[in-house]
Amino acid sequence: MPGTHDGGPATTPCQASAQERARRVSVDPQGPVLVEGPVEIVLADGTVARSDRFMVAVCTCRRSRTYPWCDTSHRRRERAGPPHSPPDDKDA
Repeated sequence: MPGTHDGGPATTPCQASAQERARRVSVDPQGPVLVEGPVEIVLADGTVARSDRFMVAVCTCRRSRTYPWCDTSHRRRERAGPPHSPPDDKDA
């Protein structure tokens, strides 16, 4: 069939280079969006934030002090167990 290769649609040189630049994005409903870097993010005011790291965590909760990068501020602070109470004097 014309325009296909191995059962899929044919790609033009422009499409092939776009596919080579594709980045993997992992979405965690309870946390940040993980994106393979390098990454540029255009913010609402038009400024561009750039990271050259191999993997970046993009904040989705807007609680990060380093927004748009996640600093794990979205995590709930939970105690490991009940606080220690002093021993009762009645038992002595």
